[in-house]
Amino acid sequence: MFRRGKHGRPYFIGTDVPMNHYGCAGCPTRTLTSHESFRQIPSSSLFASQRKPVTMILFDHPPQPTFPRTSHEPAMSNSVENDVEMIEKLRAAHQRLRKEIGKVIIGQEQVLDQLLMAIFCRSHALLMGVPGLAKTLMVSTLAQALDLSFKRVQFTPDLMPSDITGSEVIQDDPVTRERMFKFLPGPIFANIVLADEINRTPPKTQAALLEAMQERKASIGGVDHPMRNPFFVLATQNPIEQEGTYPLPEAQLDRFLFLIKVDYPTDEEEEQIMRIGTSDVKTAITPVLSGEDIIELQHIVRRVPVSDKVFQFAKRITRLSRPGTPEAAEFVSRWLTWGAGPRASMNLILAAKAHALLRGSNHVAGDDVVAVAMPILRHRLILNFAAQSEGVTIEEVIRQLIKTAARASSGEPLPVSVGAGEGSRKRGRVEDL
Repeated sequence: MFRRGKHGRPYFIGTDVPMNHYGCAGCPTRTLTSHESFRQIPSSSLFASQRKPVTMILFDHPPQPTFPRTSHEPAMSNSVENDVEMIEKLRAAHQRLRKEIGKVIIGQEQVLDQLLMAIFCRSHALLMGVPGLAKTLMVSTLAQALDLSFKRVQFTPDLMPSDITGSEVIQDDPVTRERMFKFLPGPIFANIVLADEINRTPPKTQAALLEAMQERKASIGGVDHPMRNPFFVLATQNPIEQEGTYPLPEAQLDRFLFLIKVDYPTDEEEEQIMRIGTSDVKTAITPVLSGEDIIELQHIVRRVPVSDKVFQFAKRITRLSRPGTPEAAEFVSRWLTWGAGPRASMNLILAAKAHALLRGSNHVAGDDVVAVAMPILRHRLILNFAAQSEGVTIEEVIRQLIKTAARASSGEPLPVSVGAGEGSRKRGRVEDL
């Protein structure tokens, strides 16, 4: 939904920022016609709960313009209408995906939403949880619901880079009888790759996978082989056993958009898992989105408008986390060895755009930044010995960062949409983090 200025250029509701290049600043609303109506909707502010109602023109159905247009305006109008249509398609697909995956995976809605946000942001995710929580099953079911090719790689200490990227073999030509090299692609050439227990393989194999994640290509025999599009790596780690493992360096962890913690199911969910998992019923998953749909939705996510206040809020969170800098918070210098870099700042905005669309908004609020801050920052901040000796967790530090940034943005504690700090649609306050 959007309003139009005097030239018919569209503005998304709920924000005074035009949708990228689609509108012109300072363009006043025009006179109402018979099919339009005045409504009270929120104006732009950092947190959704603080917005004051303002009057804007909303269309009950597409208007018939009675004012002159320039030659390029119909194309812009069609682009915005297509964007709105794709946004509605994204929200409908989100509900259908949760329904389809819910046939196999009981609970874990928050984990599923974060996986979908990572996919719509064209990024990768790292899942951490104890064995038996259906991490592998969730990823494979998600691939079926998205109608994408899926490969699983079980990482072991003797796994070589060529085992995942593929290699060249000598083959005889049946016609010319000449020998030639032929490339046999590895499991990494799939749309969704599950890197199971990524910390159990040596660094050179981890580096081969992470290079493909970043560059979206693999170099074999001096030839670059591009990955499939879309391409996602969903890796898992076991937080219990650390013997015989190769922990990912911080620079490689930074390549993942989210570090998603998979927790135990509730009492009711576990009973339902027992009943379904021990039955003889096979469940069929109906594909909801195709690869082409996902690529289009990735572009839509990046076109979601963000106000300057939200940019400042996200930037303040990361800059407060850097010890040894003038802007660092007092507790940061006491508890952290290293803070979040500029990639974290970009990811906060990008993931907040996806979160805003999934929760039903056409623009980003401070609530969305808070909702994604925990999975984005928990693997980018490094606790020092003092924090570990005091029993301070990384989640506690992130909550303090959000509180401090919110107070600096408003001068007082502000209500935001949070639920234990991440991914919830419930309304809360910064103090409750």
